[in-house]
Amino acid sequence: MSSKETISTQYASYNLDHFGMVAGMVDELGIVETIDTLIVQDFDQRLVSVGTLVKAMILNGLGYINRTLYLMPDFFRDKPVERLLGQGITAEQLNDDALGRALDSIFDYGVESLYSQVAASAMNRLGLLCPEGHLDSTSFHTDGKYNSEAESTEGVIQITKGYSRDHRPDLNQVVLQMITDGQAGIPILMQPLSGNNSDQNSFRATVDEHIKHLNADFGMKLIVADSALFNEKSLAKLGRFPWVSRVPETITAAKELIKATAEALMQTGQEQAHCSLGVVYAKIKQRWLVVYSEAARHRVQKTLCRQHLKQSSAKLKAFDQLCRQSFNCTEDAQAALAKFEKGLSLMFVSESQIKQIPQYKDKGRPRKDQTPDSYIYQIEGQLACKPDVHNQKLLQKSCFILATNQLDELSLSDAYLIEAYKKDQQKVERGFRFLKDPRFMASTLFLKSPTRIMALMMVMTLCLMVYAALEWRIRQSLKESQKTFPSQQAVANNKPTARWVFQCFSGIHLLKIGEGHARVLNLNKHHRSLLTLLGKQYVAIYADTG
Repeated sequence: MSSKETISTQYASYNLDHFGMVAGMVDELGIVETIDTLIVQDFDQRLVSVGTLVKAMILNGLGYINRTLYLMPDFFRDKPVERLLGQGITAEQLNDDALGRALDSIFDYGVESLYSQVAASAMNRLGLLCPEGHLDSTSFHTDGKYNSEAESTEGVIQITKGYSRDHRPDLNQVVLQMITDGQAGIPILMQPLSGNNSDQNSFRATVDEHIKHLNADFGMKLIVADSALFNEKSLAKLGRFPWVSRVPETITAAKELIKATAEALMQTGQEQAHCSLGVVYAKIKQRWLVVYSEAARHRVQKTLCRQHLKQSSAKLKAFDQLCRQSFNCTEDAQAALAKFEKGLSLMFVSESQIKQIPQYKDKGRPRKDQTPDSYIYQIEGQLACKPDVHNQKLLQKSCFILATNQLDELSLSDAYLIEAYKKDQQKVERGFRFLKDPRFMASTLFLKSPTRIMALMMVMTLCLMVYAALEWRIRQSLKESQKTFPSQQAVANNKPTARWVFQCFSGIHLLKIGEGHARVLNLNKHHRSLLTLLGKQYVAIYADTG
């Protein structure tokens, strides 16, 4: 009787999900290759290259489960690490020591310089130029004191309190400044800045230091920015380089121009209307566009109504208390009324008068002919709305002014100027919202040193680069092939967000069967179709082997 040999097959299941797409885009952009070419790899001290560790951090950052870098091995324990990062890489190798040394290497090379070269290579591989760049900044709060009270060190940001976009002035923070391309929303420049940074100063420095190389490396021919760029020194630095900037509402000329034109623009009945005129400001000939938006008017109307209601309730209560107050003389009452009226913006005191009230020392009702022992004085009147002030504020806030040094409307039309500003503003704001999402790894920065935080901010920006590039590639591929991807409502859609696509790829697993065999589970026709459109390297990541 022959004996039978029992063969035990080992099975292991891993979550592939959307991580294969992220890894594919990192490879397509050449991020690992560029970083490992620029940074000397000391393999006596490390098992995994800096570029590969950066790729791991990007995968972590786009995992949307809010795990810190210090939990990196745990994050990758249920992922197909070798398929995502390369042969021989293990989750245990992606520990906090390795990540910390990688961040140190990034800082030592130069955070801004490294990112700029990675971005130039990535844009070139995508076949994209950046004719318009949008300049903006945002802040991130940090845990801990860091170097907030120490003397500043050259080349190292100061983590300290400053103007907080998150309305947390009590916390130390850092500032991230970016220039984003107008097509895909990819950051082409990033700069970590101190928490007390002034946008006016940093915008001016960016213009002075980077405009020439951005024009040479990315073909940038127009810079678009918010009102922080619009000051005499910054505009002088730009010289003849084309720019578009929002004009600060605090400038007297801007206020007067809106006051003179807003009502006529509103009466056109259009959703958006504008008028343009030539202006000389800061000794520079400019074209100013006053832009009225019906949508903005509705938003402002709601805001003003809320403010009016809030102010009305508080002022009515305060005025009632004032009217109950007794004064020793008419002059004191009038002074108190005048002080109260100074604090009114949307209301005024109507039919006001000072009432004289006799006082008697004896108890009970006084006789008809009894002379008062003294008098007190009280205020009487009614609070009423100022409709003209309300309407003027409504018109003022329903408009904004754009300025450009491009006077020839044939080279830069009014419509193009408005669209460039609004479109680019939306892209960069979406990018900042992405980085501040609670599901993203940087909702609160947590590293031990300012230099590592600077390096992490570069990795964060790389996450945005990969996300934006992948979304752009998905949409371009669908458009060119005239195909669609199902939306959340199961409707055909050729402009899905990358986040929605990521969600749709949730539940895709890699099943390893023994040695050399693997099966990808739960891929449907929509997954396969999209991967095919993206290219062979994406298909390969989600393909069976063995």
